[in-house]
Amino acid sequence: MNDLPHPSTRPTRPLRLTRRTALLGLAGAVTVGRASLALAAAPTERRFVVVILRGALDGMSAVVPYGDPALAGLRGELVGKPAGQPGGLLDLGGFYGLHPELVGLHGLYAAGEFLPVHAVAGHYRVRSHFEAQDYMESGADQRLDSGWLNRVAALIPARGPGEPALSVGAQVPLLLRGPTPVGSWLPPSYHSPAPDLYARIAALNSQDSVLGPAIVHGLRERGFTEAVLAGTAEPPNKYAFSALAGTAGKLLGAADGPRLAALEIGGWDTHVAQLGQLAYPLRQLDAGLVALKSGMGAAWRQTVVLVMTEFGRTVRVNGTHGTDHGTGTVAFVLGGAVAGGKVRADWPGLGAGKLFENRDLQPTADLRSVAKGVLAAHLGIDASGLARIFPGSGQAAPMGGLLRA
Repeated sequence: MNDLPHPSTRPTRPLRLTRRTALLGLAGAVTVGRASLALAAAPTERRFVVVILRGALDGMSAVVPYGDPALAGLRGELVGKPAGQPGGLLDLGGFYGLHPELVGLHGLYAAGEFLPVHAVAGHYRVRSHFEAQDYMESGADQRLDSGWLNRVAALIPARGPGEPALSVGAQVPLLLRGPTPVGSWLPPSYHSPAPDLYARIAALNSQDSVLGPAIVHGLRERGFTEAVLAGTAEPPNKYAFSALAGTAGKLLGAADGPRLAALEIGGWDTHVAQLGQLAYPLRQLDAGLVALKSGMGAAWRQTVVLVMTEFGRTVRVNGTHGTDHGTGTVAFVLGGAVAGGKVRADWPGLGAGKLFENRDLQPTADLRSVAKGVLAAHLGIDASGLARIFPGSGQAAPMGGLLRA
């Protein structure tokens, strides 16, 4: 089943977004293709960002438990090359290795700013993308029409009375929907032609002594390199996940900018040819998270990012060299405020009798515990506030030790 964005279930107000309105603490979202971002205000110097990976990331391919003796027999080619070989895993200190496309995250790990939390899952046990995403984003045992990050925003009042949250783009993720007002705005170039169309126009007019040089000059001014015009590189895409994450970082990093953000990126439903298919979205995610840090500047020191997906994938490879909908997976916690440089896991093992329903990684941590641990330690939300944000979650205690002392 392909992952699709959630349609909005409540009306939005069209608003015009400028850099000033964004930096004054409104909220915003940009949605194009498989990537989007949303922003919300809060009167605090601490920033909190949630990244949703729609489609169910295979956590054991992103953070490979190569030290488990049962892994190779169950996963075969999906294990990847050993650490130390060209294109091999990026070692995380023994037992675990990071996918080779996650070079930027490996650097954050070395800097103590990246903490993978393995064998984690939501509180639900469904294998439908849409149901699981609703549960994950609502944070409740029943499907709601509001999201837990919206409830976080409600507990951290906006700077001034009546300031709305703002969605930039066609959709607002359920995570940020709710009683806190959300407006809607589309960038003027949202329906512009695809960037590669311009390169094709340049090629068609290359022999024209007047138009050819003029078109090439104009495209160079817009950031089209010689490689792009020659067709050997991708054209610039200001709506790619890395670009959106970089924009979010700049807005969040401003002294009077927003403090809460939600981004999303799709492409994780790897039923077929997973070994090749997974590389691209991992590379995009890695570039985006590095761009987020770069855009934030000094504010990164007071930032926590939670990367989550609706469920994991099967341990065994299917007949089309992919994996199907599963349960346990990995979550990422990163940022300048994070106590990283290690993998957090109560590893359940992959041997006989240890898989969930004899097919999936057995979860040993609740995703809500991870989120609660961040909200309590980073934003100072107390037990009563956490109960409002995640109703009916008393059994999921906040996970400690995620942040620097």
